[in-house]
Amino acid sequence: MAETTTLPTHDELMAKLQLVNDPEINLSVVDLGLVYGVEIDDEGVVSVTMTLTSPGCPLGPVIRGEAYAKLKELPGVKDVDVQIVWSPPWDPRTMASEDVKMMLGIW
Repeated sequence: MAETTTLPTHDELMAKLQLVNDPEINLSVVDLGLVYGVEIDDEGVVSVTMTLTSPGCPLGPVIRGEAYAKLKELPGVKDVDVQIVWSPPWDPRTMASEDVKMMLGIW
């Protein structure tokens, strides 16, 4: 008999992404508002749609790799597809958490 693995929930996926920091400002990509969406299909493939703080961010591959690695740690996750998008453009005034806005001095 095949062993069945329960797929992670949206909250569990987001909790793992919460552990991924933007290395330049050392804040979570979730708190920064860089994660636009995350879902998992019935086969265990996670799709992440996210952006970076700027199109020229030199650490984009590092952030993408860290998101991939953290999500792959979850039981039931077979693969991860991290898509970097530029629309809508990231705006910390509307997308970042209140704590991050205070840390960045955004009112």
